[in-house]
Amino acid sequence: MGCFRKFLVPCLAVVFLFVISFCEAKDFVVGGSKSSWRVPSSPDEYNKWAERKRFHIGDSIVFRYDGKIDSVLRVTEENYKSCNLSNPIQSYDDGHTRITLDKSGPFYFISGAHGHCGKDQKVEIRVISAKHGPSPAPSPSDDHHAPAPAPKKSGGDGLRAVFVVGLAAAAVGVLAVV
Repeated sequence: MGCFRKFLVPCLAVVFLFVISFCEAKDFVVGGSKSSWRVPSSPDEYNKWAERKRFHIGDSIVFRYDGKIDSVLRVTEENYKSCNLSNPIQSYDDGHTRITLDKSGPFYFISGAHGHCGKDQKVEIRVISAKHGPSPAPSPSDDHHAPAPAPKKSGGDGLRAVFVVGLAAAAVGVLAVV
């Protein structure tokens, strides 16, 4: 029995660290491919991609593109809808842009290359509030250019559930030994 107790704490520590490693912030490559930031082959391609993801505060999005011919602009909702390149909130042209999502709510990005935003090279990223869950979807009366609905649930919540169950199992194991 003493030998069992001797190994219980280190084993639980390893399990805890393993589970915790899956709950860290994630990097998302916009569009999901190596050279992702380009004029899309189908309308709304980037927003459809974003709808399938669940973005949390602390996650990062990565834009990969040729910085000699394109750029990424973070813009207001109005400039996003109208593809207005003037007065961006932030501008990037390094070809490998990593942006940390530091608050909940929508982030709007468009291409800085003239004409590309009008060809749907733009994306709206919705960051979920840890306390309040996803934002409500826009009303059906909005026009076809309305913001994308909040992303659907993904594996991130499942990993958190595994973490909670693992902690509960560890607590029961410790209590059973004592």
